[in-house]
Amino acid sequence: MPRIVPEPYRIKVVEPIRQTTRSERDAILAQAGYNLFFVRSEDVYVDLLTDSGTGAMSDSQWAGMMIGDEAYAYCRNYYSLRDAISDIFGFRYFVPTHQGRAAEKVLFATTLKPGQYVPSNTHFDTTHANVEQVGAHAVDLPIAEGLVPTSHHPFKGNMDVERLERLIGDIGADRIPLAMLTITNNSGGGQPVSMANLRAARQVLSAYRIPLFIDACRFAENCYFIQQREEGYAGKPIIEIAREAFSYADGCTMSAKKDGLANIGGFLAMNDESLYQQACQRLILWEGFITYGGLAGRDLEVVARGLREALDERYLQHRIGQVQYLGDRLLGQGVPIVEPPGGHAIYLDARRFLPHIPQAQLPGQSLVAHLYLEGGIRAVEIGSVMFASKDESSGKTKYPELELVRLAIPRRVYTQTHLDYVADVIGEIYRKREQIRGMRYTYEPPFLRHFTARFAFV
Repeated sequence: MPRIVPEPYRIKVVEPIRQTTRSERDAILAQAGYNLFFVRSEDVYVDLLTDSGTGAMSDSQWAGMMIGDEAYAYCRNYYSLRDAISDIFGFRYFVPTHQGRAAEKVLFATTLKPGQYVPSNTHFDTTHANVEQVGAHAVDLPIAEGLVPTSHHPFKGNMDVERLERLIGDIGADRIPLAMLTITNNSGGGQPVSMANLRAARQVLSAYRIPLFIDACRFAENCYFIQQREEGYAGKPIIEIAREAFSYADGCTMSAKKDGLANIGGFLAMNDESLYQQACQRLILWEGFITYGGLAGRDLEVVARGLREALDERYLQHRIGQVQYLGDRLLGQGVPIVEPPGGHAIYLDARRFLPHIPQAQLPGQSLVAHLYLEGGIRAVEIGSVMFASKDESSGKTKYPELELVRLAIPRRVYTQTHLDYVADVIGEIYRKREQIRGMRYTYEPPFLRHFTARFAFV
């Protein structure tokens, strides 16, 4: 049994949750078209759909809400957030947004043109969609180990820098207006990116004068992995690791609903004044004035405080420890997962979990459905539903190499007992996995399918 990392907090407020019966869940899921995005939260017992905006705020953050300045322009909470971003990330300019995908939209609408390319270690769903929506191409360049679920490479989230350089040589630097690095690599199993990889990517991009942007959603978790795993960083304060990491970038997007420990909010930051001015114009059109960006003053204050709290090493030790604990419980039952466990979630390897179901029959989505049916657990598919695409030349479906189900653990919400329950339910499903059938679409939207598609069992 792994050593338990105790919670570095006490629980002051509790929220009742209820357990439904199997027959109730059968009816609920059928009505939702077997898509967990359509299930009401009150009908979910343990909600692992996402760690985005689902965390519990601290007493300091709640207190910060009480000093929210709701002036339309330049409220005092804007300065709190400005100072936190400057101190941690070091960028000269920023604009707040209501969440991360809004920051992506502003960035890509400002920088991209049709036919251009954006390389990344792995784009997540909204990042990929925002690139493609402009008419550009999102190119994923993960290292080979990142596509092997059983590999124990310490930084499986890294970008393949050699492939990056080949891509630049093949299509020309003028067709790559920027590159992105996602830390941690969400679509690749929540795996971290090393400082050495950040430096190497920066060196290649700088030679061609291509800006580097970081998707910073889970930056604190990534910095903790660097401290724990990378030579030369043991014992170094997390904030110093963060400052070095972002010194290699020209800007970042962030959903503050992750490592901002907030329920809403995000920002786009950069060093280029011209880009900042253009971003401001689009922000005013889509989000709001440049000092609130779709947020109330109280939300700005919550994010400012949350960014600093996320750097607390005791918090990170417990946070990463929870994920490790669940991973160890599942591995102890023989359940196939992406190894080693990542920073914010456990990823079930659906192809090994359900080898009898071909990707055309959506094994990940079927596993998501059974998690709910068996235990009232809500998770999300990160596989063929989310990332399969049509090959333009052949018309055939191209399936992703990884077929995963993500169990994203909300921050400061669930206890060890909840995680034990999740492990027990998954273990029971795994023992009778051969009885599980595949799924088919009954409705398939043109993009970001996983949010609104509907399914049935084959």
